[in-house]
Amino acid sequence: MSARIRVLVADDDTEVRAALSDIIRSDMSCELVGSAADASETLALAGDLQPDVVVVDVKMPDGGGPRATVGIRQVSPGTRILCFSAYGDRDTVFELLRLGAHGFLVKGSSPTELLAGIHDVHAGRSALSPSVARDVVGRLAEDLERDTRAEADKRGRLKRIQNAMEGGLHVAFQPIVRLTDRRVMGFEALARFGEPPFVSPEPMFNDAASAGLTIELEFAAVKAALSARRPVPDAYLAFNVSPETLFSGRLDALLEKASNLVVEITEHAPVTDYARLASVLHPLKARGIRLAIDDTGAGFASLRHILMLEPDLIKLDRSLTSAIDSNQRQHALAVALVSFAREISVDVIAEGVENEFELTALKQLGIEYGQGYLLGRPEVPAWKAA
Repeated sequence: MSARIRVLVADDDTEVRAALSDIIRSDMSCELVGSAADASETLALAGDLQPDVVVVDVKMPDGGGPRATVGIRQVSPGTRILCFSAYGDRDTVFELLRLGAHGFLVKGSSPTELLAGIHDVHAGRSALSPSVARDVVGRLAEDLERDTRAEADKRGRLKRIQNAMEGGLHVAFQPIVRLTDRRVMGFEALARFGEPPFVSPEPMFNDAASAGLTIELEFAAVKAALSARRPVPDAYLAFNVSPETLFSGRLDALLEKASNLVVEITEHAPVTDYARLASVLHPLKARGIRLAIDDTGAGFASLRHILMLEPDLIKLDRSLTSAIDSNQRQHALAVALVSFAREISVDVIAEGVENEFELTALKQLGIEYGQGYLLGRPEVPAWKAA
């Protein structure tokens, strides 16, 4: 006769524990080696007795089934774990199976089902109550459907990004002017996608980030801006790039022969290694390429960018310049930033200038340069690159 299956029972309910014990004793192929009332007692007995199977109540005290399941695997690695509970919800089942349980039966299962479950997990097979099995199958089907939708969505994003880089990417140029006489000092290159009327490019860049294609899309945008650029006397070209793209080194050759450029780093771009970024920017600055910190005033990150990267230009965020003529707090913050910029010899550009009242207030603050719909809208030129 083969060795009997050595079983430990763990349940805080005395009557349930006694009933389980009687069922196990009724099977001549099983041997009841002990019983426990909480997780700590279960772990102590499992370590001492090294049972073949432990029948574990999911909701017993002192950590219940989850603690017992994890602990049993540590103190008695060869023991198989059969969870037993009135709680058959999906999350409970999947959590215990994830932690290493080998089966899950719902309380109310017949003695025959319990003994069959003990034999199944001892033999290395899974044991699930029919209702639990249906639940698991349903959960797996939902997970598969969700994964399939996610994969299809990812393919769609990749296709849109590929199409953009192969011909759906346009460049709009918005002038940056001197406020005193509105002379154009430079242009910011702004990526646009699809066909007019263009919508915000942010979703496309978000898709690129989620697909791991930020560098490729930003590189394509900069390349398109340089190709579409037309000489304007003394006017510089500014474009946004992320630290990730700068770190890649892909821009170096592209920018090598271009002149009068400004690289903008947004306040929203996370920088985890300022020393590394400064070292990447150093050779660009040595070639005359200037650095601007965009969105200044929108948060604390831009101030840290300024302190750590020593930019040539500071661009005040439109949230600061909008209604600056009537908002005292915005006005006070702008005064502080302008004063700070003068102290470190950095020029200030006000973004989002949309009316004459704002323009007057900005000039009174001593801000020399501005950008916004009042001063010139972004335009995709007729001579844009294909």
